[in-house]
Amino acid sequence: MKKILIIDDEADLRKLLTDYFELNGYFVMNASNGYEAQRQIENQPDLVLLDINMPGLDGLELCRKIRDFVSCPILFLTARVEDADKISGFRAGGDDYIAKPFSIHELGARVEAHLRREIRSQNKTSIKFSEDLVIDYAARALYFRDVQILLAKKEFDIIELLSMNPGMVFDKERIFEKVWGFDNESDSHVIAEHIRRIRYKLKEHGCDNRIETVWGVGYKWRKS
Repeated sequence: MKKILIIDDEADLRKLLTDYFELNGYFVMNASNGYEAQRQIENQPDLVLLDINMPGLDGLELCRKIRDFVSCPILFLTARVEDADKISGFRAGGDDYIAKPFSIHELGARVEAHLRREIRSQNKTSIKFSEDLVIDYAARALYFRDVQILLAKKEFDIIELLSMNPGMVFDKERIFEKVWGFDNESDSHVIAEHIRRIRYKLKEHGCDNRIETVWGVGYKWRKS
């Protein structure tokens, strides 16, 4: 049974979502604020539904605090609809962005899709690209000279997409579609920021850049 953690300060919404997901066979945990959520995270949910506009520790700050410690999908629920807010959510480590008010059936479909994607990722095997660089797709981990390079979820998703198709050029819209999924409107700044952070982390560990820019087109994983 898959576990969902719902984090929202609106009690009525928590109850609505809890009833819906329990009826659909999920085990549901609840938190009314960010501090309570940090304790619930220890129960290792398979997916998190996170409201951005909470008093005290808001959703963006909470996401940044927990993202390096949990690899499960984090879906933001929020009334914010500006592009800048969406970019902030993705940069904080969120995987999807669902504006209130929303269709509960669409939300359920998105939750199912994210969980299916996680199952597919867990079934992949390790691939060694060189004597120094190893990507473990099952564990969703990247190692250089046996030292793990810590990556946010979307950073690993981008590496996974590019590295499994070495030499193939992906434009920013295609990367956004493959990594964020659904019909979200792509944003080139989001992709560029994630690529920049990946390159910085590789360089920080002494690993040469594996993601090449194809000017005017997009990005590709350099063949060994």
